[in-house]
Amino acid sequence: MILQKEIVLPSFSKGFHLIDDLVLDAAGPLPKTGLLHLFLKHTSAALMLNENADPDVRVDMNTLFDKIAPEGASFYTHVLEGADDMPAHFKSAVLGVSLMLPITDYRLNTGTWQGIYFCEFRRYGGHRKLVITLYS
Repeated sequence: MILQKEIVLPSFSKGFHLIDDLVLDAAGPLPKTGLLHLFLKHTSAALMLNENADPDVRVDMNTLFDKIAPEGASFYTHVLEGADDMPAHFKSAVLGVSLMLPITDYRLNTGTWQGIYFCEFRRYGGHRKLVITLYS
C-alpha cells in the first residue's frame, strides 16, 4: 500500500533544522515494516540525514557550506535572484532533495544519532513543500 501527502513546512531561517517530529506527525502512524520517502519540491534547499545530538554540528555544517559556496562570489553568472540564490542551488545539488528511510517495528530504522534535517540555504526561503510517501 502507498500513502502520500504533501505538507507545507514552516518558514525556516537559513541553516540546518531537525524536522523528525514534524515529518512523523505529518506521516501519521507508521506501518510495521516499510519505507518512508521524503521529497522536497525546491532547488535552493535540501534534505539530509545526520548527527542529531550536538547542535554544534548544525552550526559547523552551515559554516562549511558557506565556505565552499560563498554568497556574492564574483564568478557567479546567475545573480538575478540575489546573492544567496546560486550558492543555494549548488548546496541543494550537493545534498539532494530526497531521502528514503526504512521502517521497522513501526519506527524509522535510523541510527542512534541520526536525524532528518531540512537545510535552508536562502536567507528568506519562505514556506517549502515536502512530499511524504509511505510504502508498506
